[in-house]
Amino acid sequence: MKKEMIDSLVKKGALRAREKDLYRIKAMIERLTNNSEFITKLPVRAESSDIIFREIYESIRQLGDAKWWLLGYEPRTHDVSLDILKELEIKNKVKLNNLDRIKKIRHDLNYRGIGTIVEQAKEILELWNDCGKEILSNLLKEIE
Repeated sequence: MKKEMIDSLVKKGALRAREKDLYRIKAMIERLTNNSEFITKLPVRAESSDIIFREIYESIRQLGDAKWWLLGYEPRTHDVSLDILKELEIKNKVKLNNLDRIKKIRHDLNYRGIGTIVEQAKEILELWNDCGKEILSNLLKEIE
């Protein structure tokens, strides 16, 4: 992300400059890894679709949080956490264009009581498998 954009996000309060905190980054990555590994083992059905969607969304968002912390910033909104992911060079980068829609589904689930359907749970699991795992692998290489 260009410096001008980062400066603008800091000025708006969407980012806060922080020292790079490897302990925090590693802990965040460990939590999201454990969470995603558990959630991806759940059977996908109507009763599990909400929890699968919500938790995989959080794991994806936390990947963005970890990336910002590696850059020396604390993200203050979900938007900036997701936007940084869209800039990463990964094989299935085009699938990251769905993050805004995914965020809206999660918002509806959490704040409007609109449940998810099995197809949406499958979609976010596919996003995790196609993009999240590669981003996670890349972040782990960055902190080694």
